[in-house]
Amino acid sequence: MMADSKRKPRRAAGGDQFALDLSGDPILERMVEARVAIRAENEAVHWRLRLVMIEAVMLSALVLIAGLLLGHPPTLVVRNALVVGIGCLLGGILLVGLSALAGHGLSRLRGRGRS
Repeated sequence: MMADSKRKPRRAAGGDQFALDLSGDPILERMVEARVAIRAENEAVHWRLRLVMIEAVMLSALVLIAGLLLGHPPTLVVRNALVVGIGCLLGGILLVGLSALAGHGLSRLRGRGRS
């Protein structure tokens, strides 16, 4: 391994490029961190909703397949699969919403404690 002192120096910007050093601006760093945090939170909610949808579809399919393999009437099996899928979807959406509310509430409480 090479020591830190033996590394090559950074290449300077070309004649038509501006040297941009933003590492010393704490206001800019806070703005970037806030935007990244908001984006990550939004993406996390989207992924949770996708997982809820996948779970609902899988459970509905399992109920449908199991009911048909056991020889139950198809109309009863389809109705029960829909009920299970809708219940799973609503429960998952409720949990995602409640967890998002709890997260916002905790962040507000932390914000009040700093003031």
